[in-house]
Amino acid sequence: MVDTVNQIWPMLLIASIVAMLARRSRIPYTVGLVVVGIFLVLLQRAPDISLTKDLLFSVFLPPLIFEASFHIEWKELRANLSPVCLMATFGLLLSAIVSAAGMHFLAGWWWAPATVFGVLISATDPVSVIATFKNTGITGRVRLLVEAESLFNDGTAAVLFLGVLPLMTGGGISALNSVTQFFLMVVGGIAIGLAVGGIALLLAGPTDDHLVEITFTTVAAYGSFLTAEHFHLSGVLAATAAGLLLGNVGHLGSISDRGREAVESFWEYIAFVANSLIFLLLGVSGARVNLHEMLIPGLIAFVVVLIGRAATVYICSALLSRSDQRITFSHQHILVWGGLRGALALALAFSLTTLPWGDKIKGITIVVVTLSVVLQGLTITPLLKRMGEMTATIAPNDSRQAVGTSE
Repeated sequence: MVDTVNQIWPMLLIASIVAMLARRSRIPYTVGLVVVGIFLVLLQRAPDISLTKDLLFSVFLPPLIFEASFHIEWKELRANLSPVCLMATFGLLLSAIVSAAGMHFLAGWWWAPATVFGVLISATDPVSVIATFKNTGITGRVRLLVEAESLFNDGTAAVLFLGVLPLMTGGGISALNSVTQFFLMVVGGIAIGLAVGGIALLLAGPTDDHLVEITFTTVAAYGSFLTAEHFHLSGVLAATAAGLLLGNVGHLGSISDRGREAVESFWEYIAFVANSLIFLLLGVSGARVNLHEMLIPGLIAFVVVLIGRAATVYICSALLSRSDQRITFSHQHILVWGGLRGALALALAFSLTTLPWGDKIKGITIVVVTLSVVLQGLTITPLLKRMGEMTATIAPNDSRQAVGTSE
């Protein structure tokens, strides 16, 4: 325990310094953390802590998912639910198919590892983009779409991964059983999230002690995620449901005004710490990848994943083009380039180490996520400015979004 603390506090110090320098230089601090992590390995000063599935699933993912969903307003989400759900289901499946086919035909992978990789890499992770949005002050529909889609498709990707993996590894599960398990994991995860979140709201109602209210939200975040995972349901969707419930119902009185302010500040800090450690360790992991074996297939995978993302956004947007939920071309381009890969893909890849091709998928995933964070993270702000989307509104059919005019 003491050794772990001795490893973490220097990492937090480094993260704080990087965040300050990144703000002054106007680059996403997540990109700075990845670069610093790479340099720490080159200087042989890297922390003796590695990213693992247990660390990501049990420690980092619950607060990140809960914090993001806590700040999404249900009214705004409901107004954009069609594109979010379409891209998080049909779009995610389309992205997985394109990525799997690309790795099979272009990288020469067998269908089994190509399919598993396609599924685990299909979910977007907007952490770096959201950090950029916070720095630029951008709000509105494009941020909501990126953030909400990532929450939903993280859950569906995790469930789809658990359904596809036995089929690809000869686990003896039929396609029908996989589909049934998929729906059980989705519905069960959401139900547990709502149940745990509801209990937290009931317990928080009689008190106005902001410390107790913060504790209840912490219990809701980790309790919903870990309880769902214990019953082999979707912990991601459980934490998402709990966050949406507490964020939208808590302000009606279950959480006091002072408590709400304290809760928001607390979770903003927790998200900063979790993001800092993840991206610093991602840089460390990226520097330790055998580039002689992973660089070319990693570059192929990165391009294939981008093509899959483009297919998802443009095809789903075309399906919505005649509805009041249509997505403007500028938003479509931002959704494509803003579809970063991150923590969930790493967590799923790290769970494959016992399979013959598990290490290969793990290495390629690290390369893709690192390239995604650095290349897309560095260029998303110029893209936002070029598209005139530094200010926007939430309404899906607001014509002002097309030209990016302000209120």
